[in-house]
Amino acid sequence: MATTRSAHTVWEGSLTEGSGTVTFDSSGIGEQAVSWPARAEQANGKTSPEELIAAAHSSCFSMALSHGLSGAGTPPSRLTTSADVTFQPGTGITGIHLTVEGTVPGIDEDAFVAAAEDAKANCPVSQALTGTTITLTAKLG
Repeated sequence: MATTRSAHTVWEGSLTEGSGTVTFDSSGIGEQAVSWPARAEQANGKTSPEELIAAAHSSCFSMALSHGLSGAGTPPSRLTTSADVTFQPGTGITGIHLTVEGTVPGIDEDAFVAAAEDAKANCPVSQALTGTTITLTAKLG
């Protein structure tokens, strides 16, 4: 069954002097302030589209990797994934770097890296972001 998740943003003012609030409608987890300075300079307690993409990508990748490892008979005990989304004003998102460290009984480093590469290529968020260079560092912990 397909699912749809929703959020909305209310923005007031110009790009550089305005600000907004993004609300997570589906989960009800609250609201977060957004602004151009938080996106292009310092976060200062506000989020950005790139941070939201990083959250989506790190969680989706972790789910895909867990699924792939489990399907191969080596379910992970723990996966810690970070996603760094680079934004260049005037250009856009120039790259995403995923870093994962896993505790996976019964698997060697080469098999773990191969599973991570597969998850990077096939998780739905990676597939949605195919216009962006996505790189990966993977290691067992």
